[in-house]
Amino acid sequence: MSPTKKIDPLVIAISSRALFDLSDSHRVFMEEGLESYHRYQVDREEKPLEPGDAFALVQKLLQLNTLLEESPVKVILLSRNSADTGLRIFNSIQHYQLDITQAAFTGGESPYKYVSAFDSHLFLSADGADVRSALDLGVAAATILPSKKTTSGSNTLKIAFDGDAVLFADDSEKIYKRQGLEAFTENEINSANTPMSGGPFKPVLSALQQIQMAFAPGDSPLRTCLVTARAAPAHERVVKTLRAWNIRIDESLFLGGLSKGEFLRAFDADVFFDDQEGHCESARDHVAPGHVPSGIANE
Repeated sequence: MSPTKKIDPLVIAISSRALFDLSDSHRVFMEEGLESYHRYQVDREEKPLEPGDAFALVQKLLQLNTLLEESPVKVILLSRNSADTGLRIFNSIQHYQLDITQAAFTGGESPYKYVSAFDSHLFLSADGADVRSALDLGVAAATILPSKKTTSGSNTLKIAFDGDAVLFADDSEKIYKRQGLEAFTENEINSANTPMSGGPFKPVLSALQQIQMAFAPGDSPLRTCLVTARAAPAHERVVKTLRAWNIRIDESLFLGGLSKGEFLRAFDADVFFDDQEGHCESARDHVAPGHVPSGIANE
């Protein structure tokens, strides 16, 4: 199917430990040191690594490139390995036939500094410190946490987002944390016609919508969902904010404080981005959660 207009690719930078299971390799490094780690990787460079916590998500994202003439997704590998020890990672990429051709191997240094250089919209990593550093650069970033669910049963890519401090700025959440629910609700009612500022994941959602629009109505293999603890009447400001941004979300769940896990299972999400670690923990049985350490909840 041909896109109706040019798509600016959604660029995703991912760490090698999020893409592949490097737990054994990491254990060797921590217990035996760099030299043993180097030997361990070189001796096994023809043995493919097992998929990591974000592997299924990346596989589905890259699948979108086979459905459009113009590839809408680019994935960049970022790794603390050297190019020498990283050869096993690239061999694993080729083994699984992942369309990943660009990489930065930083030889022990944190790779987050190259996130902006690659013009990335999103950085996914297993290292929380790197994620925080990427967020400080103004790039959407999340720590991918282990999940009991490895993949969605659907061929459709389904991405779920929390609202405040993820899609939206955390100004309203600050009022809730500091002054309570009553003050938060009053502020949202009074500000219903004032769009919220964008949070770190607004550009990601916007890029996803551009991909959706390249498909005929009803044919998109990509669905988005807002899963928020907000409830009426605080929902109105959310709806009007998205309208002001000219962004459409396929499904919106206003849960009023209910646990999000069962709703993510019902949506059959491939990944869920939330700023609160407690919500990510409750979601791990049902989805691969991405913790976004932004906003007042992470101060």
